[in-house]
Amino acid sequence: MTDLVVMRDIEIEGRSDEVWMPIIKGIDLTLKKGEVLGLIGESGAGKSTLGLAAMGFARDGVRISGGSVEFDGIDLLAASADVKRGLLGKRIAYVAQSAAASFNPAHKLIDQHTEGPTQHGVMSKSESEMDGIELYRKLRLPNPDEIGFRYPHQVSGGQLQRAMTAMAMSCRPDLIIFDEPTTALDVTTQIEVLASIRDIVEEYDTAAIYITHDLAVVAQMADRIKVLLKGDEVEENETREMLSHPKEDYTKSLWAVREFKRPQKPAVHTDATPVVSVQHVTAAYGKVPVLHDISFDIHAGRTVAVVGESGSGKSTAARCITGLLPPSEGVIEFDGEALPGNYRQRNKMQLRQAQMIYQMADTALNPRKTIGEIIGRPVQFYMGLTGREKRKRVEELLEQIELPGSQYIDRLPSELSGGQKQRIGIARALAAEPKFIICDEVTSALDQLVAEGILRLLAQLQDELGLSYMFITHDLATVRSIADEVVVMKDGQVVEQGPKDEMFTPPHHPYTDLLLSSVPEMDPDWLTNLLAERGVDNIGDAAVGKMD
Repeated sequence: MTDLVVMRDIEIEGRSDEVWMPIIKGIDLTLKKGEVLGLIGESGAGKSTLGLAAMGFARDGVRISGGSVEFDGIDLLAASADVKRGLLGKRIAYVAQSAAASFNPAHKLIDQHTEGPTQHGVMSKSESEMDGIELYRKLRLPNPDEIGFRYPHQVSGGQLQRAMTAMAMSCRPDLIIFDEPTTALDVTTQIEVLASIRDIVEEYDTAAIYITHDLAVVAQMADRIKVLLKGDEVEENETREMLSHPKEDYTKSLWAVREFKRPQKPAVHTDATPVVSVQHVTAAYGKVPVLHDISFDIHAGRTVAVVGESGSGKSTAARCITGLLPPSEGVIEFDGEALPGNYRQRNKMQLRQAQMIYQMADTALNPRKTIGEIIGRPVQFYMGLTGREKRKRVEELLEQIELPGSQYIDRLPSELSGGQKQRIGIARALAAEPKFIICDEVTSALDQLVAEGILRLLAQLQDELGLSYMFITHDLATVRSIADEVVVMKDGQVVEQGPKDEMFTPPHHPYTDLLLSSVPEMDPDWLTNLLAERGVDNIGDAAVGKMD
């Protein structure tokens, strides 16, 4: 079979302060029709940049400075704009990491779906509409005849990700670039999306480049795996051979991540006063109930992981604790004293003792402020420090998160990596010298090596400072690594809770069992076997793991 995509000696550069710096350093890539290539590596490896280059495309501030890119014999780097426009969307498609940011919020899903086939002359609008409904059905979207007539904000993240895959398939392309399409999804939704993607790619014999930092995910999707590091190729091999016998030390280190696991701490004394106690809390957004009589405690120096699917109420519970969403019933206690439900009614000491670290460090840090200003603001507000004393304290906090203060205090967030930005988020939370920190999906957007470093840092800070954590996550590997207790939520209710070791030992609540069984494993047959266990004959024949 002839190669569909041939990239030879690709060199790509990025501009920084008017100086062009290498991003990709002479990499080759080939892909046959119907084949799936997995691109893996840590943040900054060049995965997305190389994937976009396979389309003959480079982002603003980036240029393809050397090598060649051929698609079905067409030189994409020499092709005219008209030739590229005829290929992109029709024969070459792209599925982005964030479906919510990729759809136009002002237009219905089906209208955005029909745009490509109509503009490319593949089919009429009415034909494309009918075909879109059929693709929604193949991708196991609920109410396929109707869901396309909703706006993006009216469907879940997993549904939107599948709608974007359907849109990418609308012209039946020969090549799709999947750029981290399941990173932000909970495990059960991820299974649905992975199964749907694999099914549709196999059915239409579509070639794909699957970009991810999740090794267990790429094991289910790819025929071959290429490992990148700082713009260089480390190694490439068939998936099964790569998983069982990686050759290079760096690849072996990727395979070995998540070995970090904190031992189970002794049980809390029954008479100990929790740092935070959520007691029979019910809450709603307007007239829509979200939390239903939930209760759990978080004790000094402990980490309580709150897990569940999207929409289970995890982040809403955090909003109640911080006072951003006053409960309609129940109470939040801190060190045995009831907190006002609304944060505006809390005093500075009450506000100071509960801090948050957010999921997306990119959007949580003001891009116009220096690191010193970002961390310095809570230092001044809560601790009253100014001038040299404030700067000294900020530098101490930077040292605490293992970033040398003198090197980072005057930088902007744009000059930092994703992992470094998340460390700044941790330092900002520590600046208030709190007892309790809410960690809201703080590792979900990070590659596994960087995420492990963040988990180790949080564990070290907890031991040094006696901090208590509420760790909101859908990643059960993270739960195994860092949690002392686990609270499982579904549909706004706590369905199970207890010490970590007990929660990971059968028997489980049926929903907990579903979550645990939905965590991908480093076995290429895992997804196929899971579908068989759940009685699914064809990948696309069920909403995998959930009852529609």
